[in-house]
Amino acid sequence: MASAAEQMAANLSWGALGKASDLRQRIFFTILVLMVYRLGTYIPVPGIDGTALKSFMEGQGQGLGGMLSLFTGGALARMGIFALGVMPYISASIIVQLLASMVPALESLKKEGEQGRKKMNQYTRYATVFLAAFQGWAIAASIVAGGLAHDPTLFFKLSCVVTLVGGTMFLMWLGEQITSRGIGNGVSLIIFTGIVAEIPGALAQFLSQGRSGVFPWWVIVLAMVLVVAVIFFVVFMERALRKIHIQYPRRQVGMKIYDGGSSHLPIKVNPAGVIPAIFASSLLLLPTTLATFSGSTTNPILATILAYLGAGQPLYLVLQGGLIAFFAYFYTHNVSFKTDDVAENLQKQGGFVPGIRPGKKTQDYLDYVVNRVLVIGSAYLVAVCFLPEILRYYMNIPFYFGGTSVLIVVSVTMDTINQIQSHMLAHQYEGLIEKSQLRGRKRTAPKAPARR
Repeated sequence: MASAAEQMAANLSWGALGKASDLRQRIFFTILVLMVYRLGTYIPVPGIDGTALKSFMEGQGQGLGGMLSLFTGGALARMGIFALGVMPYISASIIVQLLASMVPALESLKKEGEQGRKKMNQYTRYATVFLAAFQGWAIAASIVAGGLAHDPTLFFKLSCVVTLVGGTMFLMWLGEQITSRGIGNGVSLIIFTGIVAEIPGALAQFLSQGRSGVFPWWVIVLAMVLVVAVIFFVVFMERALRKIHIQYPRRQVGMKIYDGGSSHLPIKVNPAGVIPAIFASSLLLLPTTLATFSGSTTNPILATILAYLGAGQPLYLVLQGGLIAFFAYFYTHNVSFKTDDVAENLQKQGGFVPGIRPGKKTQDYLDYVVNRVLVIGSAYLVAVCFLPEILRYYMNIPFYFGGTSVLIVVSVTMDTINQIQSHMLAHQYEGLIEKSQLRGRKRTAPKAPARR
């Protein structure tokens, strides 16, 4: 039987949005910030030869466009000021979280509550600046080596680095503003916006190739069916749960005795969401970017990297699958579902798993369940991310919208809808509380003295 909160959430309608003024302001603020982000992707880095860059990108083919424009919304292909996107911030988050699980000082800092979280965020920002400067210098050097700059001097490299680092830090600030004053996770929404903005152009190119006879009509139908099937599959897997029965004993509060109740502890099949796919793609994106911009003939080392780590190559698929599986386990156990904290909270609340002793035994049982659930979850993530690579490079089917992009779009859409529903639900609760307070005041109003 559904709870009162679930019944209220099911009865929510978009008509209630007109009454929730705070939610409307959050939505408008988020849209405004995302418009600023999209505008910045079209502002070029000073000193770039636009004509040479355009001809260079057109000659690289669809593989480069799909790989480099996945997280930047086309900014890297146009060498805009947001060319690095939020990738340095994501890479810095990976490094800080890895160190936090290995360094005792950082691990104790994570347990200090709000103050520790602020300190960890500060370390992440410092690491973001360092990584953005390193990647910006590498890209500037690659642009000079590829002959894409008007004046390939040291001043151009420094100005390019400053511009790219400033763009990344500004994007990180925009993401934090969306998180605090908008709806949902700001960084995920920025990546989501970049992907969605590239879909119409990729779809138009796909249909024009089919109309010109590059591939038969059944390929178009097959690609459309695959997109719909993958979306349904992702939605199904993201909503799949493994429920663990939790029992609460009878308890006495004062003179009253409350009967013991029961509930369920939900464990998602994919607790980490889209984070493993983003982490894996961000780590594999940098060497491909540097090797591509520098040209395959200028540096034999980068040419070898491009040959073995190019999209669709066997080594690339092996590394991508291994990184996705690793981050699925790592992010789940260290961030999204920490079994030690869950077991401790259950013990404090008096809850227990039937047949399992509270404390360490409960934590071991949760580890056992989560590790086996993650086998399915990580395999699902790897399969979805492998599908477009196999179709593009081994079956010659131009499957533009797939893999990590489908995971990000579907997951962020579901998360945003849940955020909107939670805000609307909170607004409805506030309205009920205000009504109950007004009724209480009316009932306790003093009566006028009767006349004698």
